Amino acid sequence: MLRFAKAIVKCRIPILILSVLLLIPSAMGFFATRINYDIFSYLPSDIETMQGQEILLDEFGKGAYGIFVCDDMTDKQVNDLRDKISEVDHVADVLGLSDLSIPKEMLPSEVTDIFYSKDGNGQILFLFFDSGTSADETLDALEEVRTVAGEQCFLSSISAIVEDTKLLLESEMPIYIVIASVLTCIVMMICLDSFLVPILFLFDIGLAIIYNLGSNIIQGEISFITMALVAVLQLGVTMDYSIFLYSSYNEQKKLRSDKKEAMAHAITATIVSVTASSLTTVAGFVALCFMTFTLGMDLGIVMAKGVILGVISCVTILPALLLTFDGAIEKTHHKPLRVPVRTFTNFVVKHYRLLALLMVLLWIPALIGSNNMEVYYKLDKGLPAYLNSVQANEMMDSEYGMNSVSMLLVDSDLSRKDTKAMLAEMKEVEGVSSALGLDSIIGPTIPEEFIPSEVKEMLESDNWKMLVVTSEYQTASDEVNELCDKLNTILKSYDPTGMVVGEAACTKDLIEICDHDFQVVSLVSIGAIFVLILISLKSGLLPALLVIVIELAIYLNTGCAFFTGTTLPFIASVTIGTIQLGATVDYAILMTTRYKTERMNGKGKEEAVRIALSTSIHSIITSALCFFAATIGVGAISNVDLIGALCLLLARGAIISMCIVLLFLPTMYMLFDKLICKTTGGMRGMAKV
Repeated sequence: MLRFAKAIVKCRIPILILSVLLLIPSAMGFFATRINYDIFSYLPSDIETMQGQEILLDEFGKGAYGIFVCDDMTDKQVNDLRDKISEVDHVADVLGLSDLSIPKEMLPSEVTDIFYSKDGNGQILFLFFDSGTSADETLDALEEVRTVAGEQCFLSSISAIVEDTKLLLESEMPIYIVIASVLTCIVMMICLDSFLVPILFLFDIGLAIIYNLGSNIIQGEISFITMALVAVLQLGVTMDYSIFLYSSYNEQKKLRSDKKEAMAHAITATIVSVTASSLTTVAGFVALCFMTFTLGMDLGIVMAKGVILGVISCVTILPALLLTFDGAIEKTHHKPLRVPVRTFTNFVVKHYRLLALLMVLLWIPALIGSNNMEVYYKLDKGLPAYLNSVQANEMMDSEYGMNSVSMLLVDSDLSRKDTKAMLAEMKEVEGVSSALGLDSIIGPTIPEEFIPSEVKEMLESDNWKMLVVTSEYQTASDEVNELCDKLNTILKSYDPTGMVVGEAACTKDLIEICDHDFQVVSLVSIGAIFVLILISLKSGLLPALLVIVIELAIYLNTGCAFFTGTTLPFIASVTIGTIQLGATVDYAILMTTRYKTERMNGKGKEEAVRIALSTSIHSIITSALCFFAATIGVGAISNVDLIGALCLLLARGAIISMCIVLLFLPTMYMLFDKLICKTTGGMRGMAKV
């Protein structure tokens, strides 16, 4: 290992040149990687709702769809607008009341009630695109439709939410990186002993982030959540490695007169310790890959890769930077912020029994809060109210009494009589505003011959009929989920192959899948990290103590949401535990390693605890504050709650984990020292000391 480290020191200039040259393919890979803004595309492809979406595309040529709200327009203006929208590329069909070619006076009231607002001043059009919900073609078409339509028209659809989210994030993501970098740099300038070193750290980590983003071309595309978080998370979780290398380098310089030799030994020490530490962080992100909802795999792969690249850059590029700018570093030295270590250490050791009681008591609010926190799944809830898609959804509710729209696919061989009977039964279900299909229009007063062939092709294919059911219940609510079950039960009684698809049904699947994934990811992450700590520390009890301490921090963090009345987006509630565990368990490992070393060197229990705590405080505080700084700014400014809420949770989690580790982990050492010694390799004889 030392030979490898000396080679890095010797080749520091070529390493710096190569690191800059690697930016070229990384940039090419970054720009070639597509960003996916469609949450539902990460649902399993074998569930019925997703199969139904494929049928809509294959059989009807309809991928994305939406409801276009025309506010305060005459019938002629609506028809003119309809003709213009129909000419937009990738708009497959536009269905309005005029397409039926039947005087509206002859149509059933349930038909006209759908197309007109309650006050009669608004009218809707059903839009269908020939590409998927978040396909580039759909989003481009949607943008052109909005341009053609003007300010009086609003589009309510998943694609509209996707487009608005995309535009919002494209404007905000550069700000995320800037604010995270600036705040982290400020923290490091205060906590470290040089004004230049933090800038070198950011340059090194910035290179690793760009390499990570460029390597995402292997996946072809990444989710917008991953894209928005990758730089912030990678900065927060890999900064520790840079700090450790720099601290080790400073220690080695005191022992050796040759700076190159000192750096070689610092690299060797860093590789050993950072590799073990990074494995727990990687394990936390890899656990996300076990989610059925494959957004977890998307985020897990990218972040695990980012941690590995962060380690590699830390032991190759950063040493080259530190040696190259060593003179400038010396000129920018200053006194770092120091905490009152002795006072704090004495307090913790002296009052460890009281702190143990406090730890037990804290589990009560932690469990109550965490188990009762509220989570939302409605995609537009976390978006600003001024967005077109959010306004359209509000208008659909207030002016049309429609909060959700479901598409029903039934076998084309189902008789007209049975189809009408099924729709009539669905209309009686509480919460259903309307249930319509071509068969509900055709009757004695309106023969089938009156219906234009274009309309028939929109609603019927060789194998399927498409029906529309609207509801007054909001998507992702308990009421609409129960309604979907009732509709599905009725549908299956008439056609066992029938399917309920649409935003409400997809969201219901999302809720059920994420509830399952939350349990799986938590167990996998805890199990994996437990095993890694067990192997690293060669102890049966220490891994359990470390996981218990960090889990308390996680439960307190999520419990805060309940006590502050905050409703969290679903992705935050599912991923926070795994990310916080993987990213902050390093604090506990750092202190525990020192405690174990001191006990094995013959120190008594209390002295070993004092040394472990006093020598770890500065590193843990610096690391936690860097993680806090990297995430708090994004959480504060983001207008996309899926991103902002998760970053605020991570920022709060870093501080809570820091406090819990510093206060309660030494308490665990004091309480369980004898048992730790008996269950830890190399410490069995230390219990008597």
